Amino acid sequence: MIIAAAAYVVALIFLLPYVEMALTALRPPRELLDAGYLPRHYAWSNFSSLWSTGIGSNLRVSLTVAGGATALVLLVATPAAYYTARRRFRGRTAFLLLVLVTQMFQPTALVVGIFGQFNQLGMIDDPTALILVNAGFNMAFAIWILNAYFGAIPRELEEAALVDGCTRLGAMFRVIIPLALPGIVTALIFTFIAAWNEFIVALTLTSTPANEPLTVGLNNFIGAYSVDWQHLFAGSVIATIPVIVLFALIERKVVSGLTAGSVK
Repeated sequence: MIIAAAAYVVALIFLLPYVEMALTALRPPRELLDAGYLPRHYAWSNFSSLWSTGIGSNLRVSLTVAGGATALVLLVATPAAYYTARRRFRGRTAFLLLVLVTQMFQPTALVVGIFGQFNQLGMIDDPTALILVNAGFNMAFAIWILNAYFGAIPRELEEAALVDGCTRLGAMFRVIIPLALPGIVTALIFTFIAAWNEFIVALTLTSTPANEPLTVGLNNFIGAYSVDWQHLFAGSVIATIPVIVLFALIERKVVSGLTAGSVK
């Protein structure tokens, strides 16, 4: 009982900033400086008028970039991690160390070179450039996570599938990947959230409001002398919804993946 109560208290502490964000999004301008926690009047028009600012285009770009980067990372990292976990080849340790070293480079330190490279390719203000950059930044983490999951799966399960007539590829998709689903979901979540929240590179590689992701679009509500708090917080509330929906859709996959594929 005590542990459960403590867990609820901790959860409430973490939820309070989101509640405050939602309440501020519903405050009319004249109540922004009021000391009360709850607004006296609720301005639902803050959400309806938000779409006239072009936030819909920013949301579409963010979904495209985060979804594309996540799909690309999983498409490349899954076979790479499987091969490094199941095969002992020359240079395997050096390859994994090289993958790990790439995590040491911060996007901010590389942003000048990234801009120059994509400028030469004519990909400035192109969401494809953001997809490639975010995929590159998160590829190493996904490979390491999936390599650990694939390495922890007993080889006997895969060998049993091969004895039963599966090909190596069939054993991978029917046995190994279902068992590694928690790791795949972990890589998916971290990649999607990292691409969804990325700001510095997106600010550098975009120049028109319609092609800016949501993080850059929200930053436009902060002016030099004033801040559009209502639209800023309303946009922030909308920005949290896709991540919440993603967690709701794939949470059960984590549990089912713990036992899927292990029954012969």
